[in-house]
Amino acid sequence: MIELSELTSDDWPLWRELRLAALAEAPYAFGSALADWQGEGDREERWRSRLEIPGALDLVALVDGEPAAMATGVPQDGHAELISMWVGPKARGRGVGALLITGIERWAARQGLPALRLAVMPGNTHAIALYERTGFTDTGEPGDLLPDGVSREIVMAKPLPAA
Repeated sequence: MIELSELTSDDWPLWRELRLAALAEAPYAFGSALADWQGEGDREERWRSRLEIPGALDLVALVDGEPAAMATGVPQDGHAELISMWVGPKARGRGVGALLITGIERWAARQGLPALRLAVMPGNTHAIALYERTGFTDTGEPGDLLPDGVSREIVMAKPLPAA
């Protein structure tokens, strides 16, 4: 059974657990590094603050009652942005990613936002395939410059129906 749960800042320990797991398991997929969120970066107020982004929606997917995936939607310059998306290895191939995306899409449509956008690392082929299966297309816009100083994130978008 797959269940989505909306987080508040009081759920910071759960979000922390998933975020650290995501950064450890798939460091190639994120702009942040695990080390950024450990040591001095591992503070309750920082975790709470991340879950208090104004207007954002933070979702966790529970698979058979266990936290297995996460995604966040944030309002950004007249559209919604999908960030911090990760599906743990045990939950992959079960429709969890598509369910999270649908949850973020519904939230964004209720906000009256016309599109959902995201940035993905160019080598993250499984994520790109998921996004394409769920209706995202490459915008052709240059994404953020990657640490190699040459490559850029891929920017993808999907139009949303009016709420």
